[in-house]
Amino acid sequence: MYYVGIDISKYKHDCFICTETGEVIQENLSFANTNEGFYELLNLLKSLDNSKQIRIRFEATGHYGMNLKLFLEKNNYSFMEFNPALVKKFIAGQTLRRTKTDKKDAMQITKYLISVDYKPHPTQFYHKYSLKSLTRLREKLVKQRSYYEVQITNILDITFPELKPAFGNSFSTTLFFILIKYKTAEKMANMRDYESIKKVSRGKFSYAKFLEIKELAKNTVGECNGIFEFELTSLLTLHSNTQKEIKELENKIEEIIKELDPPILSIKGIGIISCAVIIAEFGNISRFKSADAMVAFAGLEPSISESGTESHTGRMVKHGSGHLRYYLMNVAEYVFLHEPIFTEYYYKKRNEGKCHRVVCNHIAKKLIRIIYKLETENIKFDSSKCI
Repeated sequence: MYYVGIDISKYKHDCFICTETGEVIQENLSFANTNEGFYELLNLLKSLDNSKQIRIRFEATGHYGMNLKLFLEKNNYSFMEFNPALVKKFIAGQTLRRTKTDKKDAMQITKYLISVDYKPHPTQFYHKYSLKSLTRLREKLVKQRSYYEVQITNILDITFPELKPAFGNSFSTTLFFILIKYKTAEKMANMRDYESIKKVSRGKFSYAKFLEIKELAKNTVGECNGIFEFELTSLLTLHSNTQKEIKELENKIEEIIKELDPPILSIKGIGIISCAVIIAEFGNISRFKSADAMVAFAGLEPSISESGTESHTGRMVKHGSGHLRYYLMNVAEYVFLHEPIFTEYYYKKRNEGKCHRVVCNHIAKKLIRIIYKLETENIKFDSSKCI
């Protein structure tokens, strides 16, 4: 068996190859992060005895290794990623020296690879990487959209403070339609096209509400000038464009999710976006030894303090992906409303005296354990079996 350790960096990668007995096959191959460099590695791999299995491993270094991973998958080579902290700990146990080079890193990666179970990346890793990129971009755009809405509200507080409260102090498609079309209170006081507004609202915007808005606009205490109108127009354009980008991202995310058809989606209360975030942030489930490891990765485990004969558990540690943790806690609010097993669990914990937020944390952890079982066994959720 051949063990291949690769140290990933931005412009080049270093490779070390040995056998399970420690025989060095390739002490160091430094190849560029280019197509030519990748084929240099490929030719080396093809030159090895094809009757022996090849195990490739490298550190998780963000996007620097993405093209190499895609290249290896395209050429039917499996590979495994790992946390750089694990190798650092392994090296610390091997030597007291602090010498660090890319060549030595590649060698240590190979040695570490020999000492652990080989769990290759699934062939769907590219889809999961894409989901992570898309869902995080969507999150940024959602925050940007919220920022524009705050700025639009600030202008309305000056130019037409009565408008937003008339819509329940929230932005709706109907309100944005009116703002984009009329912009100022003066123009809204004279608006006549009720039918187009009613159509946008799908019949929910009544004629009485139409007359109310006109009356509010006519008697507003707000003051408007050309600068405010110009600023509002710009913000409405930015908001509209951002909304379109979010919608396009969501369509792409949904397309990928439908192709993956993940078991997690069989749990009622988990929507497309939440499912995508959970899958993307956890990544390759097979890299977790247990469901508890996934709970720890999400930062939902409680902190523990031990001293002498005393032991205390505290608040959840909140390390790992805050993005993942937010969605898990948010999903917990929905699954207990839709899935009987979670509903029963929720009220059981509430009867024990735990507050709503703490119970949602417990539900999130229970959900992770179920997700681990569904994904590792590739089965759909069945509440009647009470997993």
